[in-house]
Amino acid sequence: MSTFFDYAKIWVKAGKGGDGMVAFLREKYRPDGGPAGGDGGRGGDVIFKVDEGLRTLMDFRYNRHFKAKPGENGMPKGMYGRGAEDMYVAVPPGTVVKNFDTGQIIGDLVKDGEELVVAHGGRGGRGNMKFATHNNPAPEIAENGEPGEEITLQLELKLIADAGLVGFPSVGKSTLLSVVTAATPKIGDYHFTTITPNLGVVNTRSNESFVLADLPGLIEGAADGIGLGFQFLRHVERTKVILHVIDMGGFENRDPFEDYVAINKELHHYDDQLMSRPTIIVANKMDIPEAELYIEEFKEKLASYFAENYPDLALPEIFPISAYTREGLEPLMDHTAELIRLEEERIAEEGKQASTETVVYEMPEDEEPPFYVGRESDGTFYLYGDKIEKLFKMANLEYDESALRFARQLKNMGVDKALAARGAKQGDIIRILDYEFEFQE
Repeated sequence: MSTFFDYAKIWVKAGKGGDGMVAFLREKYRPDGGPAGGDGGRGGDVIFKVDEGLRTLMDFRYNRHFKAKPGENGMPKGMYGRGAEDMYVAVPPGTVVKNFDTGQIIGDLVKDGEELVVAHGGRGGRGNMKFATHNNPAPEIAENGEPGEEITLQLELKLIADAGLVGFPSVGKSTLLSVVTAATPKIGDYHFTTITPNLGVVNTRSNESFVLADLPGLIEGAADGIGLGFQFLRHVERTKVILHVIDMGGFENRDPFEDYVAINKELHHYDDQLMSRPTIIVANKMDIPEAELYIEEFKEKLASYFAENYPDLALPEIFPISAYTREGLEPLMDHTAELIRLEEERIAEEGKQASTETVVYEMPEDEEPPFYVGRESDGTFYLYGDKIEKLFKMANLEYDESALRFARQLKNMGVDKALAARGAKQGDIIRILDYEFEFQE
């Protein structure tokens, strides 16, 4: 049995753009051929693509680094470098992609074949053909390729199941799944037999089918990360219908209603929207004689509980069953399929309404400065920041004209004034990444 992985931390880097070239056309009978350095090709993107054949994030357990290929460098005679092919990474449906450092959600991949660009490749650097002017018809200026985006990602898998079985350990969820589907979960008469989700397909009497998930048992404090905690709760979010399985036989002298309330509190604490999700209370183990007494008491307490705490919500229906003797299963599955169909219709209708709304994207008020100035203990000044470091990486300092162009760019950005304001004087050492130069007043 393969291990279920629903979390991964990975590093991705898109391909660098190819470098532009400094070249001149020198052919017989064309003495004034002029600049002929071509542009570099675009670097490859890193793209996640949903593969419905995958079920877990197992592939990311050992392979945690993904790097796309760089673009080809520009060539003489004005020939452009070839762009690199994009790198496709297969992920299972239900994968949530987050920026590991900020926690921001980048994408939520659900449908088979859905794609998400998680890192964009750098554009190719311009060759000296692009810098020719009337004043400078033969420039020795070219750009290096733009660096590809680099990011650390957090992947979380939330199972896509139509219905999910929730409840305390040992209430019979795995047994129920095994008798209504062809799934073969591990079953035992002890707590936490199920420590990873199991899926199965239910076929009803009316030839409807849906995916049913047996989710690991909850304990009190799960919403705070105790026990299986979030590993369980994140999978509940995607289910259209919740089947809340109760041990109505009172195993180990437990109170069925107290168990129900405890699980409800965890669901509400994790996401209060789960309380409005279509829910069926599955009163399991009705083959035990005491269950008939417990269920009557349970119904009375349930009505009072909802009237006091959730007066705006409809009272969940209770289906008495015995997964062991298989009594009551067919009506339960038929009703589950009906609720799933109604929920799908509601979601589709909400999707139509949302699609007619206009979405306005606003620019952030506080844009990051183009550079920062720091000073080390030995008096060396250093410049840092995404924009200035990117500008430096694209500057081809092999040629004097390119170096002078980079110096003009720094001056136009206000670097000279900022350094002078920090006390920089003639001859002081200035560093950008691993490159050092002298400050000139």
